[in-house]
Amino acid sequence: MSEVPACELTVRVTPKSSQNKMLIQSDGKVRVWVNAPPVDGAANGAVQKLISKVVGVSKSQVELVKGEQGRDKTFKISGLVLGEVMARIPTEDQ
Repeated sequence: MSEVPACELTVRVTPKSSQNKMLIQSDGKVRVWVNAPPVDGAANGAVQKLISKVVGVSKSQVELVKGEQGRDKTFKISGLVLGEVMARIPTEDQ
């Protein structure tokens, strides 16, 4: 039985944004903007939902593993390797 691929993705989150979007900046860092406020985990849930939509996996395959209270968060994404995830995220110049 082969192991299911998984990777960790670190993102910088800006809550209470005017739009929900995710992109790779020119410095290679992943930024996420969400409408949700940073209250009672609302922003974390919104980021989880946006990541799953952008990279094309179910929400249950995206798990917050680090940074619950901070702006820098690490998510574990099951079913994909990091190269596949990064290839699906738009870049700043697109």
